Amino acid sequence: MDVGIIGLSQSGKTTVFNALTKGTAETTGGGMSEVHIGVTKVPDKRIDVLSEMYNPKKVVHAEIKYFDIPGSNHESKSQGIAGQYRNLLQGADAFLIVVRTFDDPSVIHPANKIDPKDDLSTMLNEILFADLEILDRAVDRLEDAIKKSKTSERPNVVKQQDIVKKVKQGLEDGIPLRRQQLSESDQSFLVNYQLLTGKPVIVAFNTDETSDPITLQNLDWDYGLDSELGEVSLSAKLESELALMPEQEEAEFRVDLGLGDSALTQVIAITYSTLGLASFLTVGEDEVRAWSIPAGLPAQEAAGTIHTDFSRGFIRAEVIPYEDLTRCGSLAQGRKEGVLRSEGKTYPVKDGDIIHFLINV
Repeated sequence: MDVGIIGLSQSGKTTVFNALTKGTAETTGGGMSEVHIGVTKVPDKRIDVLSEMYNPKKVVHAEIKYFDIPGSNHESKSQGIAGQYRNLLQGADAFLIVVRTFDDPSVIHPANKIDPKDDLSTMLNEILFADLEILDRAVDRLEDAIKKSKTSERPNVVKQQDIVKKVKQGLEDGIPLRRQQLSESDQSFLVNYQLLTGKPVIVAFNTDETSDPITLQNLDWDYGLDSELGEVSLSAKLESELALMPEQEEAEFRVDLGLGDSALTQVIAITYSTLGLASFLTVGEDEVRAWSIPAGLPAQEAAGTIHTDFSRGFIRAEVIPYEDLTRCGSLAQGRKEGVLRSEGKTYPVKDGDIIHFLINV
């Protein structure tokens, strides 16, 4: 899974990136010109327990790749979704928008004021405007295609243009793609445009070290504008410092400071929740591994995340919930107790399912 970290200049994007990836990317100067990329493992205590049970040769956690996208080099209110980074943004599975709430006179806000509600609106509009640019050009191209198309082809091109115009009007009315009511065929066609407003968004409020958590409700955010935003509140500066400590030392500091879960744990939890993700697990002496999928994905499609051949050759899935396997102690015992069951291709995979796929190769 790929998550693009975006935000206004001096919002603390790179500090958040460092907190999530245990990185040391340069955070001073405000004018970063390169993309920072980091991969982090998704913490999952179930993997640790299963590893003790099976003592496998390899343990593989699910991973998230974070991209820290540079903002505008100009002293403007907006980061700007620059064309040179559009491919990265289009390839992201979600956006993490860092919104500044901390007040530090030495870190000058580009608008010379701390206004998280306005900053968030600005970033959401930047994403929306980027899509409008794409659709403006698409309307023109389709108009030209209609003029040049054969009579038999014209109705299909006109239909495509109607779809684009409908979505464009929705964006002009301030409705992101993810909130527009579209048919499956319309959505299938729009995949070609890789529109940014169709992606889930998580808001990370970057607070002072001693501040209370900030929420959208605190800002009197109009949820009608976007009711599907994930949110998390953290002190990126403090979390990035703690992330570089040895694990035991970090845990002790968290207890001493009365802190809860790490920024990484918080952000991953809200990311999975906002994206509607779940993890199924595979176990054995060779490997214990977590696989992230959309919750409820049919078993045959889930098998394809391991290898496309697994989906094509799918016969059935042997499934046992994590709690039952750890209680039984083995798959064989689970089969004896009747909690290891066979499921067909349409079975909706649940979080914590331990699955063995039977395939025809």
